[in-house]
Amino acid sequence: MGENATVSAKRTRANAGGLKIERVWTTEGVHPYDEITWERRDVVMTNWRDGSINFEQRGVEFPDFWSVNATNIVTTKYFRGAVDTPEREWSLKQLVDRVAKTYRAAGEKYGYFATPADAELFEHELVWMLVHQVFSFNSPVWFNVGTASPQQVSACFILSVDDSVDSIMDWYKEEGLIFKGGSGSGVNLSRIRASRELLSSGGTASGPVSFMRGADASAGTIKSGGATRRAAKMVILDVDHPDIEEFIATKAREEDKIRALRDAGFDMDLGGRDIVSVQYQNANNSVRVSDEFMTSVEEGKSFDLLGRLDGRVIDTVDAKGLFRKLAEAAWACADPGIQYDDTINDWHTCSETGRITASNPCSEYLHLDDTSCNLASLNLLKFLGTDGSFDVARFSKSVEFVITAMDISISFADFPTQKITENTRAYRQLGIGYANLGALLMASGLPYDSEGGRQLSAAITALMTGVAYRRSAELAGVVGAYDGYARNATPHQRVMRKHAAAAEALQPQGPVATLVAKEAQKQWKAGNALGEKQGWRNSQASVLAPTGTIGFMMDCDTTGVEPDLALVKFKKLVGGGSMQIVNQTVPRALRNLGYQEEQVEAITEFIGEHGHVVDAPGLKPEHYAVFDCAMGERSIAPMGHVLMMAAVQPFISGAISKTVNMPESATVEEVEQMYFDGWRLGLKALAIYRDNCKVGQPLSVSKKDKEPAAAVAPVAAPVVEKVIEYRPVRKRLPKKRPGQTVSFTVGEAEGYLTASSYPDDGLGEVFLKLGKQGSTLAGVMDAFSIAVSVALQYGVPLQTYVEKFMNMKFEPAGMTDDPDIRLSNSVMDYIFRRLALDFLPYEQRAELGVFTASERAARLRAEEEGTEYVPQAATAAPSDVVPAAPVRVGSSTEVLESITGKASDAPLCYTCGTKMRPAGSCYVCEGCGSTSGCS
Repeated sequence: MGENATVSAKRTRANAGGLKIERVWTTEGVHPYDEITWERRDVVMTNWRDGSINFEQRGVEFPDFWSVNATNIVTTKYFRGAVDTPEREWSLKQLVDRVAKTYRAAGEKYGYFATPADAELFEHELVWMLVHQVFSFNSPVWFNVGTASPQQVSACFILSVDDSVDSIMDWYKEEGLIFKGGSGSGVNLSRIRASRELLSSGGTASGPVSFMRGADASAGTIKSGGATRRAAKMVILDVDHPDIEEFIATKAREEDKIRALRDAGFDMDLGGRDIVSVQYQNANNSVRVSDEFMTSVEEGKSFDLLGRLDGRVIDTVDAKGLFRKLAEAAWACADPGIQYDDTINDWHTCSETGRITASNPCSEYLHLDDTSCNLASLNLLKFLGTDGSFDVARFSKSVEFVITAMDISISFADFPTQKITENTRAYRQLGIGYANLGALLMASGLPYDSEGGRQLSAAITALMTGVAYRRSAELAGVVGAYDGYARNATPHQRVMRKHAAAAEALQPQGPVATLVAKEAQKQWKAGNALGEKQGWRNSQASVLAPTGTIGFMMDCDTTGVEPDLALVKFKKLVGGGSMQIVNQTVPRALRNLGYQEEQVEAITEFIGEHGHVVDAPGLKPEHYAVFDCAMGERSIAPMGHVLMMAAVQPFISGAISKTVNMPESATVEEVEQMYFDGWRLGLKALAIYRDNCKVGQPLSVSKKDKEPAAAVAPVAAPVVEKVIEYRPVRKRLPKKRPGQTVSFTVGEAEGYLTASSYPDDGLGEVFLKLGKQGSTLAGVMDAFSIAVSVALQYGVPLQTYVEKFMNMKFEPAGMTDDPDIRLSNSVMDYIFRRLALDFLPYEQRAELGVFTASERAARLRAEEEGTEYVPQAATAAPSDVVPAAPVRVGSSTEVLESITGKASDAPLCYTCGTKMRPAGSCYVCEGCGSTSGCS
């Protein structure tokens, strides 16, 4: 392979003259920074638990059109240097220059540009696109490039493990190094012999599932001490492995254990102290299925499980029964996902080198073992004109710039192991992708779940990958084809023809999709003709990644291939504070659909109040589908997500990071059907999540002690019981009683709560007044207050009221100005939570899951230190309480929950505590940019 690669490189370099760079975004004679109005901002991040400041950097410099959210995330995540030192970066200019200048210098060093002027123009175009949020590199680039740290640029890794203890120990070590550096990895364990096979010593093998325990414990430890809080890893097993049934059941069995421990009183919530006692929780699991297996399931045939040592049949199972177990486990706990092996390898450009056996944690990077992939994503909304047109020319040129930069980075990048270094440099895998697809479709007036929406998405994806491979062929003529190309020329060309044929088969609807599809077909034809002459620089060009943190950096409304999360979102304001707004994509879509400005304002106002478009004034019912979202009143059906994945998959080198959410009412049969549909539609991988299928949900569940079992008494003679009738006696409050008044805001409603207590403690009276209320509502509030007060005086426990009224949902609802109760489902929900905090002892509140901000902070510290939290002996009297400053926290997911009255399964951010939102097959925090998986 090495000799042929050298000959190929020499042949292509014979005609090399370097790239001539064309001006696209910049203005001749004007530096990109000089076209922008820059402003200074203060970034102050507060701790959601107690309001303390956990990050502060004042006077940072950003363009005036960057949001507060993007500013905060870039400042806290990507600026290098210790805070309050001269080395600390303070301007976006410094960050972008650090990266862009490194790329330019490496491009000049390795012969990418024809002249120094071309190199300078390349740098300026790159700078312009980055500061205007046209695209972004993946997070490791921003972390490491241009710093004294190793120049790690890849976010995705695939490892390998063989059937030996040495190889397994290497796997543990390599995985740990990758986690420490803030990236994720995946591995296929199918080479490890089954637990029913013999060792050379004569004993029985442990099997791959047993070795997963050690790797899971390692990941759980390193995630706390490394650069990221959570490790991201994928574990895969082939469906013909003799231990496949044990592998399928691992996480579902652990979920049963979690339920049993929870019912026994252990803290098994997400991040709970006792959740660490269960296994396999740090990895995504996937089963690699073959066409043979799926056909056997379809036809009701048996299927052989093969030994790893000699390939002999260890067991024969009913294929349909095994597939049923796979679906039951996924239904129960969302794991394992499924990967379609034959489809994956049918689109493999380097099959002569080896098969694709594994993926990264989010399943979008699929290639050879011991390789890595660096990612970059384009902001699709930047190419949509106000008239609904798509700027094909600028999009194509932007893809050229990004692919060139990504390939340059491989030349100077550092990698965690020697094997990964050699293989990545030999095959040069890239992962260009995009974000804001859902926003683009909505702004274009196209439903996400529609043939028109899918065809436009497919055409854009085909154009992106077609241009990427055409530029890759041009790069091969300048700096040589990838080293492994000579050996893999035949399969690589075959896969390129498959992509081109898929582009030719597009059936676009409408003038925009037709224009994009025609250009895509043209690019594939030109790129393949050039590539067949001089090869390609890259064995892989594109993936669709989650685009979590970088999506917020680009101020994208939607991530990756996802639809919009919801029509309303939580927005931070420059001067501090926050507000709930309707996504700006909505009015743009309404104008594109032909609505007048007055109608746009009325519909937008309705959405702001209700969170959906149903019955919005003047909105035609046939346009409802344009505004369907991932969550909320009109959520997109699961099959709508799968069909979108199927539409774009033929135009992606790798695969798609996406989890298909299913309702809690979904059946095992529906999961089976979903996995079958994914296979038939040509997907490479698919994962599902059924709502509330996991115990460790973000919202705490009260853990009430079980009723003690009745003691078994010896049999005795029957006793005639004396019946005594008990009647409650009212205990009136004295004329002069201690009391407190609390002002509050829930959503847009303001009010006052007055609570009076007995001198010997205990709540005895409440009065509730809402601001701007009419006489009728005032009378109802007075009657309600009197009814509650009288009942309290007759002995009805306050805890009973709290249990009944807590979580009651109605408008007004939303964010509050109370630091202890950040979000409320209604005024009643807020009132009785506040009363619980002021008058109930800690033990009773713990059962209800009601804590003050300081208690939450103390409980968390105790958990982190491995100690037991001991509450203060007494609560300060109302007059002693010093009101804390309101904490500005929140997320779009929490806003959606408050509107719909339905809790999301998204986890809480480990860094800042706010509710995260879905991004591909992982989650991302809008507050600080932390992700639960790939960057």
